[in-house]
Amino acid sequence: MPRTSATRLLCCLPVLLAGCGADTTPAPSPVPAVQVSAATVEVREVDLTYSAEAVVEAVRQSTVAAQIAGRVVELRFDVGDAVKKGEVIVRIDERAASQAEAASAAQVQEAQATLANARAQYERNKQLAVQKFISAAGLERAEAEYKSAQARVSSLIAGAGQASTERGFATIVAPYSGVVSARHVEVGEMATPGKPLMTGFDPSSLRVVANLPQAQLPAIRAANRAWVEIPALGKRIEAQQITIVPSADPRTHTTRARLNLPADVSGINPGVFARAHFSTGRATRLLVPRAAVFQRSELTAVYVIDDQGALRLRQVRLGAAGDAQGVEVLSGLKPGERVALEPVKAGITQAR
Repeated sequence: MPRTSATRLLCCLPVLLAGCGADTTPAPSPVPAVQVSAATVEVREVDLTYSAEAVVEAVRQSTVAAQIAGRVVELRFDVGDAVKKGEVIVRIDERAASQAEAASAAQVQEAQATLANARAQYERNKQLAVQKFISAAGLERAEAEYKSAQARVSSLIAGAGQASTERGFATIVAPYSGVVSARHVEVGEMATPGKPLMTGFDPSSLRVVANLPQAQLPAIRAANRAWVEIPALGKRIEAQQITIVPSADPRTHTTRARLNLPADVSGINPGVFARAHFSTGRATRLLVPRAAVFQRSELTAVYVIDDQGALRLRQVRLGAAGDAQGVEVLSGLKPGERVALEPVKAGITQAR
């Protein structure tokens, strides 16, 4: 074959190979290695738990009500304000109570004057009875009047004390330090005995209440450990004390459990949704750090770091066991594999 023909054939060879279906697409380049925080998937002993929906409530929560009738003249605090024990929170017009107290004091003075006169009359009658100037009946009558005056003074003194106490009811003070959660009156409204004025709670004494099936109670009592998860705040708190209420709901056949929270917990208010995780035993499980797991819609996954330092997205299936640092993984990972603790950063890096 002439040299010119051979050269033309070699030049046309790539075109012929492409036409015959040969794959000339370049191989995908590996994901470059990245610098992210990582942790190792490991097997360790953890608590087995039973989880139940719960709600936060205040151990000390009260509604202060009026004890006398009168117009509300001052409100010193509003919703959300912190109040110290003994501080004045509401004032009611005390003029009527003051007048009643003054009237009671005047009646006491009148009764004391009557008592002094009856005592003097009784003493005179005793001397006259010795000298036989009055009969025994006259002496007994004087003695009865004297004792009646004594009883009247005692009764009026008690009534004066009651009037003074009722006047004190016009100034309502905080029974303990806490936070105002509701205000039920406005300045100028009429307060009547029993009418709610303000509601408050002590934020240093909170607990979580959950309903438990009776079948779980023996294991929960034996372990006597629990954790509280606040999904809205991303907090996981260990309960200080577990109290199982010694009664059951006859309709649902569940028993209420109370989990006391630490006094230094912050950012949690009564009524917040929570999950209570009760320990029912211990077992060995494969755990992945909670920080490494992320969810996108129905996908639960982690970024696995291979031997070359490259990131690989891998779907996983999680279990119920775990602790504050790790969660049980049922499939998708093996012991000793390394996962990225910053999945958002890892995803951005991989996208580049």
